[in-house]
Amino acid sequence: MDAFLTDARAWLDDVATPRTANAWGEGSDSVAVFESWTAEQERAETDRIRAYEQAKFDAGFGAITWSSEFGGRDLPVAYLLAFRRLESEYDVPRRTEMFPVTQQLIAPTIAQWGTPEQQATYVRAMLRTDLIACQLFSETEAGSDLAAVRTKAVQQDDGTWRLDGHKVWTSGALVADHGVAVTRTDATVAKHAGLTVFIVPMDAEGVTIRPIRQMTGGASFNEVYLDGVVLGDEHRLGPVGQGWKVALTVLASERLDSGSLGLENADQAVELARNLGRELDAVERDQVADLVTRSYVQRLTGMRVAAAIVSGQDPGPEASAGKLLATDTMARTSEVARALLGPELTADSGRWGTWAWGEHVLGAPGYRIAGGTDEIQHNIIAERVLGLPREPRA
Repeated sequence: MDAFLTDARAWLDDVATPRTANAWGEGSDSVAVFESWTAEQERAETDRIRAYEQAKFDAGFGAITWSSEFGGRDLPVAYLLAFRRLESEYDVPRRTEMFPVTQQLIAPTIAQWGTPEQQATYVRAMLRTDLIACQLFSETEAGSDLAAVRTKAVQQDDGTWRLDGHKVWTSGALVADHGVAVTRTDATVAKHAGLTVFIVPMDAEGVTIRPIRQMTGGASFNEVYLDGVVLGDEHRLGPVGQGWKVALTVLASERLDSGSLGLENADQAVELARNLGRELDAVERDQVADLVTRSYVQRLTGMRVAAAIVSGQDPGPEASAGKLLATDTMARTSEVARALLGPELTADSGRWGTWAWGEHVLGAPGYRIAGGTDEIQHNIIAERVLGLPREPRA
């Protein structure tokens, strides 16, 4: 481990500068949950992050736990966690959502369910971010019930598949090269049994992307229309009718990786309290103390998940609770900012670190839906962790 960290530090010293704690009032005061970029800005930022990720991969630090077959070093998870801690000490590009989706959700799913040809085509390319992927899961009619998707995939006489449907809330669709789509291929069986997953080129004929304007002013999410998209069978991921199992592989990784969400902004809210320029009243002090306590609980829960993974065990209830803790931290961060700032939250006074909080307050509620609603997470914990009776199903 010591030699590994020495090499990692030498590489980071060569490509980045050590991160220094900016004094209050210096640098960017952005605390946005979802960036309000234009399409051109999103592409430019994606290219900037991609260049760093490719250099990291080529240096041997981008696929640390993966086998050499996919360009990795086949090292234990402890090495990955150690590198991430070290990397956090440097001023490197901050990854947008598309990068963990591609590297930590989609690439492992293709490695598990893909054919040898699919693995050779996509896995290494996604780990290196030569290819960026998005999730074509959610639909307006299905809500949080992924098994209720209506996007159809029909196999034609020549063996190709025709996809027709509508996906929504797709992050990064404008910059993604491929999307992983859950479709219905059999409407005559139980809804969980009639699903099939496809890898969809986002530039395929029949794919239309329409950004969704959010109340923050940005458009981080998109609608994706699939109108007569024809794909060869080589684009099918996993067996026909086994799409539910494939999708669960993605969702398990998504929820496992969500436990650290919101912590940086929670820390920034505490700094806001320290630099407000006035004494806090008793209620405000209580709110800030509560936020500090809850953010520590979230961090400790994440550490327990990491410890379980390092020891080779499956994470327990901590992983299921991680996303709930994250969305709760985000909500309480918003409450602290509102309490401390009052009118400065909605009117730009020009004071650093004040008006910027509006984007957090407007954006944070989105994470109560993204990656599975809070209600779905409560059901998972109740039924699968606590063993309570299942919710009645129609």
